[in-house]
Amino acid sequence: MFKVLFTLLRGSAAAAEEELVDRSAILILDQQIRDSAAALDRGKKSLALAIAQDETEGRRLDATLTRIADLEERATAALAAGRDDLAGEAAETIATLEADRDAIVAARATFGGQIGRLKASIADASRRLSDLERGRRIAHAAEAVRRLKVGPAGRAAAADLAEAEATLRRLRERQAEEAAADAALDSLDQETGPKTVADKLEAAGFGKRTKPTATAVLERLRRNAASAAPAN
Repeated sequence: MFKVLFTLLRGSAAAAEEELVDRSAILILDQQIRDSAAALDRGKKSLALAIAQDETEGRRLDATLTRIADLEERATAALAAGRDDLAGEAAETIATLEADRDAIVAARATFGGQIGRLKASIADASRRLSDLERGRRIAHAAEAVRRLKVGPAGRAAAADLAEAEATLRRLRERQAEEAAADAALDSLDQETGPKTVADKLEAAGFGKRTKPTATAVLERLRRNAASAAPAN
């Protein structure tokens, strides 16, 4: 029984820990991104320093090669003049410089490989950090929407939205009823108004005609034709 209770306590603690992590996931993500950005910034500074040091070694190599070439030229001249002593001193110095040259070349080769790997690593970290930044913005938006749905403010906002929708629905219904009533009144006015009654009387042949008819036009044309005909 004790073992079961102990297991239950451990399970409850783990569940509480997971729930805490879930509730704080946005805060944790923000901090992790800040830490990653700081580490990336330190990596970029280290890379810049390494590149600067490599360039310094490159300039040192150029200077060493220049000194070797100069001493070889002078030692050759000394040998030609029979000054083997001076040529011997120059040879010793040249040997030392050549050792430095070889060490610099080897170091730069190793350094160059490390710099290349650092550049690739920083480029990959920059891409991943950009993806995380975009994901963080989306997560913040999603969390805001979730809180809008489930929180007290969200429930109030949902209620306000429902009330606004109901108000709009009632407004549209009333406007539709008013429009239908206006249309019905217009129809009644047209059917029973004075002008409509006058039109009906005129159509029945009572009173003066106000509108031309085909019969009237034809009669007028006949009269015009008769008056225009020449007399016999």
